[in-house]
Amino acid sequence: MTIKVLLVGESWVSSATHYKGFDQFGSVTFHLGAEPLVAALQGDEFDITYMTAHDSVEKFPFSLEELSAYQVIILSDIGANSLLLPPAVWLHGKPVVNRLKIIRDWTAAGGGLVMAGGYFSFQGIDGKARWRRTPVEEALPVACLPYDDRLEIPEGFRAVVRRDHEILAGVGGDWPLLLGANEVVAKDQPDVEVIATLPDSEGGHPLLVTGKYGNGRTVAWTSDIGPHWLPNEFVAWPGYATLWKNILRWVNRAA
Repeated sequence: MTIKVLLVGESWVSSATHYKGFDQFGSVTFHLGAEPLVAALQGDEFDITYMTAHDSVEKFPFSLEELSAYQVIILSDIGANSLLLPPAVWLHGKPVVNRLKIIRDWTAAGGGLVMAGGYFSFQGIDGKARWRRTPVEEALPVACLPYDDRLEIPEGFRAVVRRDHEILAGVGGDWPLLLGANEVVAKDQPDVEVIATLPDSEGGHPLLVTGKYGNGRTVAWTSDIGPHWLPNEFVAWPGYATLWKNILRWVNRAA
């Protein structure tokens, strides 16, 4: 059976001004950050809908029924404000449903929720991702910190695998270097398992954590799904595709 996955975020627009002596001109570029993961998941097993960050503001489902078209949701490098402030609220001052509560309730009903790391994941750069104390954090297996949670490790670190888990099936040997992660705290709950961490020399913080919420399953991956925290060598590693396929298979199964 095909697993329908909604991948939300992992896009951005950059504006630059170029100065050439007296003259100057501007340019705007659009970037996608999830292409390595989408490519790794190609095949018949996963049906990926890639909803960019700017599209999610208006197109992310506004009802539990709409969201139930998917078995798995991946939130990656997208702040809570993008779902809290659609134009009806931000521009027109009208009340709308809280889509963070819909995600929580969808998970409790049996959905598979994944949050992957990035500058606008968990609490994010300058604390602006703002997932702390939200209904989505309630469903995750980790708690967000109240401040900028980035762990920038430019020299790289190797993941420390803490325990056996079916998500690690076929993922052997040393993992390639990672260049950063979001610092989070694993929840002290019986169904929460810390599978991999940063090394003790970098604080031993959680890297891969699983949990359950109601009838659903949840996963936190605190590093990136593509550059910059996740180098091209990690993408090229056979374990990258295997790991993510295992994550999506595991989180799709009802508790």
